[in-house]
Amino acid sequence: MELTIEKLVYGGEGLARIPANEAAAGKAVFVPFVLPGEQVNAIITEEKSGFARARLESVLQASPQRIAALCPYFQRCGGCHYQHADYDHQLQIKSEVLRENFRRLAKLELQVPLQAHASPPWNYRNRTRLKAQTAPQFALGYYRFGSHEFMPIQQCPISSPLLNRAIEAIHTFGRENNTPTGIQELELFANAEDSELCVEIHCAPSSAIPETMRWAEALRSNFPPIRGVSVFQQNPVKREEVMAASTGTTHLTYRVSAETAYQVSAGAFFQVNRHLIRELLEIVTSGLSGQLALDLYAGSGLFSTVLACTFAQVIAVDPSPTSHSDLRYNSPPNVKVIRATAEQYLAKHKEQRKKQEHLRPDVVIVDPPRNGLGDRVTEALVELGPRQMVYVSCDPATLARDLRRLLAAGYRIAQAHLVDMFPQTYHMETVLHLAR
Repeated sequence: MELTIEKLVYGGEGLARIPANEAAAGKAVFVPFVLPGEQVNAIITEEKSGFARARLESVLQASPQRIAALCPYFQRCGGCHYQHADYDHQLQIKSEVLRENFRRLAKLELQVPLQAHASPPWNYRNRTRLKAQTAPQFALGYYRFGSHEFMPIQQCPISSPLLNRAIEAIHTFGRENNTPTGIQELELFANAEDSELCVEIHCAPSSAIPETMRWAEALRSNFPPIRGVSVFQQNPVKREEVMAASTGTTHLTYRVSAETAYQVSAGAFFQVNRHLIRELLEIVTSGLSGQLALDLYAGSGLFSTVLACTFAQVIAVDPSPTSHSDLRYNSPPNVKVIRATAEQYLAKHKEQRKKQEHLRPDVVIVDPPRNGLGDRVTEALVELGPRQMVYVSCDPATLARDLRRLLAAGYRIAQAHLVDMFPQTYHMETVLHLAR
């Protein structure tokens, strides 16, 4: 079927319509690896009542912004979506996708400039998580595009140079040594200088940990930049992964600037774009000051640590036991660390605030996971009523959903930033400064 691509949507696909001379004319069709305005041949692979999905067969008329992809695995690997577009065009696409989500889901037309913050387009990731195949031959890889089928790789151009050297070294090591069959995934995390890394090994519940540890210790000796290896295994009672054993250090020190460094432990979250972490930090915290700041979803304390310099007190909230440990280590004395979900904390804080009005924060920072704040947290924040909020989002759809409720409560957007933490992919980071 010959299709004309109207625009790109969140998720990396292009939107087209089934032509008038075909059955189901006008139905939306989503096609990957295309660009706006292109004429393509595509084959329908999935049909639903309201839309269809198609596989790109050939490009009949290419966009002027189309380029040759750098990575040999592009279109086969599921990790990247935009390598066929020049980088400036990627930023333009993401800006339009963000605006479209605001229009459609929040009924909002941005009245302030959308400031786009570019990243070096390659070798930007400080962390990658690879699938491991132990038989018939050891290999590292990712899932094939649109599937859960293993695809071996030997390089990843969006990962840092050290991570790529580590992938090559582990690939060779695994082929030359007997690899325990229970190893399922390896996660690599490099420091800011790209000189040291920690490795996480994620194992099946039935794995023999002593055997895995012998392999881990030999791997660490084989590749000196590895400062430590932590082995995680599913706990059938708790139904979650727990660290079963480790060798070497279980954390790295991640230095964002000459003044700011963070302990980041195995299993803890930290931003992945090694070039933009400092810029993201400045975008979120610049110009904020007062008596009390509340940092929800605080993680390892990326924002809390800096806010402590301009606020009398910071309350940092996060439910993760690993992040909580790092958060306590990274926090100066005027940061109060609380282990709780955002919803749990806000419910408790509501009761306290009835007795002490001064507990109302001057500013609230929220950096939720992909599912956003949700109705309960959003409603609690509206009731809390800080005069300023900063919303850091990695999903424009859930951001737009939450934003609709916040705007209805009287907040306005004072600043809007698109921070391209994930070049070559459809993912984006958005920072909104809200005021009322």
